Amino acid sequence: MEFTINWKEKMAFSGVTPSGHEFIMDAATEDGGGNSGARPTELLLQAVAGCTGMDIISILHKMRLQPSAFQMDIKGERAEDHPKRFTTISIHYSFEGELPEDKVIRAIQLSKDKYCSVAHSLNSEITVSYSINGTKGKQDI
Repeated sequence: MEFTINWKEKMAFSGVTPSGHEFIMDAATEDGGGNSGARPTELLLQAVAGCTGMDIISILHKMRLQPSAFQMDIKGERAEDHPKRFTTISIHYSFEGELPEDKVIRAIQLSKDKYCSVAHSLNSEITVSYSINGTKGKQDI
């Protein structure tokens, strides 16, 4: 997966995802931004919820189960000190429909333990390399 992020002004950045969707990220005015877009951390929590939600719906459909409604409430707690990473992420799943509880639990467990690539990315060491103006950096960060 590759795409480009462009700096607009102040703290605002924009880009287009490989699937063709535009997005804007920005900081709050008190942090030097213009509040023209979502914060990166907000997008990260949304990505976790979206990833696990898509997994769960897919798994339930494979079980031939169809929820009539599905909602997730997600809460992220962040460290006080920099890098202010997420220390806990809690997701409350709410379903409506004729769904056996053991099947719903199994779908949630499969997403959590095996399929949700976003959540698993948060739990792993990620190697970061860089280039400046086309020249690859000499070390991984």
